[in-house]
Amino acid sequence: MAKIKDVLRPLNEGEFWTIGESLNVIGKEIGRAFKERDPKPIQQEALLQKEKGVDLIDINLGPAKKDGHELMPWVVEVVQEVVDDVPLVLDTSNIDAIAAALPKCKMPCMINSIMVRPERYEKMIPLAAEHNADFCALMWGPEGLPRDENERAALLVELMTVANEAGIENDQMWVDGIVTPVNIQQPQAIALMTFMDMLPDIMPGALSTCGVSNISSGIPDELRHVMNVTYTAMLAHHGMISFIADCKDDITMDMSHGKRPDIMDAVKKVMDGEEVGDVSDEVMKYVKSANVILGKTLFSDSWLEV
Repeated sequence: MAKIKDVLRPLNEGEFWTIGESLNVIGKEIGRAFKERDPKPIQQEALLQKEKGVDLIDINLGPAKKDGHELMPWVVEVVQEVVDDVPLVLDTSNIDAIAAALPKCKMPCMINSIMVRPERYEKMIPLAAEHNADFCALMWGPEGLPRDENERAALLVELMTVANEAGIENDQMWVDGIVTPVNIQQPQAIALMTFMDMLPDIMPGALSTCGVSNISSGIPDELRHVMNVTYTAMLAHHGMISFIADCKDDITMDMSHGKRPDIMDAVKKVMDGEEVGDVSDEVMKYVKSANVILGKTLFSDSWLEV
């Protein structure tokens, strides 16, 4: 049976897949549409995401405690009425909602996400195996956020072992090592990149993803995009193969298709300790941000002015 990677566009060097994030209950219009069962805004958003070139569409219901088992399959069917050739990501903590929606998916789909907690994965891994679904392997353990790359590795081995025993192959697992805010936990940004370097040895064939915008949580809104784009480029150089993104973010979407080598190359030089040379004012923002993420420059809200 097909897996998600079998139906996605092939990636050239420096490219990555994007997972559209905006079919989300926290959005005012989409949240209302979910609640009132209004298909129009949902379908408009799905069509926009396809037009912008996202590779997967995430349907995020949040907890959906009350009626998730009815809402998720309904949203899946509503989306597939207008977009039936983009894989869907079922995103809710309500396991019953995911179980109800999986049979409705016309293409290989993903469960987002399965934490490394027995009370979660013992229920969800058999569900993924039954429906041949990919899943996002979230490195969130019994004690919460792992402290470093080694704790991430230990959690991954636990989850991978259970999944493999259930018949799920490594290339159906999208590992999310968890992005944390750079202004609070700067060493974690480096730990995640180190973990990404370890991933091919720990789990050959595994895919990867993350919610990259967490890196800029708590930063002034007008500066968040620069930090998000910078960390996207850095993680991509460390092997991250997909990112949860806003399809209206033209720079990230261009990067995903290999159209911003100026940003990618400049950030790579910072990571390798090389001289960047003359670059545009725009690219210099990403250079400065990469130095902050690597701890070469102290973080402050005025880091771009230094």
